Amino acid sequence: MILSDRDIKKYIQERKILIFPDPDFETQLGSCSLDLRLGNSFKTFRPTQYPYLDLRSKKNFEEVMEEVIIEEGAPFILQPKEFVIAVTKEEFILPDDIMARLDGRSSLGRLGLVVHSTAARFDPGWKGKAVMELGNLGIMPIILYEGLRVAALTFETLSSPAEFPYTKQKDHKYANQSGSDASKLNEESKP
Repeated sequence: MILSDRDIKKYIQERKILIFPDPDFETQLGSCSLDLRLGNSFKTFRPTQYPYLDLRSKKNFEEVMEEVIIEEGAPFILQPKEFVIAVTKEEFILPDDIMARLDGRSSLGRLGLVVHSTAARFDPGWKGKAVMELGNLGIMPIILYEGLRVAALTFETLSSPAEFPYTKQKDHKYANQSGSDASKLNEESKP
């Protein structure tokens, strides 16, 4: 079941769902979601000598990316057809019986901004900031600023607490992330 605004507020106030910094319910709370704001850390692909990304290689994908930290009030310009990884301002912790989903905001989607390619689910037991895969599908650059309400998080209750919540799984590559981490596909065992 998806949590309503009243339950989201209640779960946060009762500290069942933890969000840092505390959300402003007046501006961030929707009828069944909580808006998350854009952080100041971005990862972009830099020019490299590699002509492709080999998914079977043990290459550390951090090596083909560079981090860009913007200062408060400074713009980040997302060019048409560009792809970057970004992080939310908020960190959140989910209990073992709640999962969350990240969706883009319609007002931004209508400008061509997408906030995730595939990674929209946060498993029960999640702890960290949400990393988003931002893309500009439009034909004009989009100027982004830290603090922009960029995505909406919905919460769903599980039928029972997860037996193996995210942080207790041995392959939890992204737990406790605080920056815009690149893909850690290279840490998986290959077929």
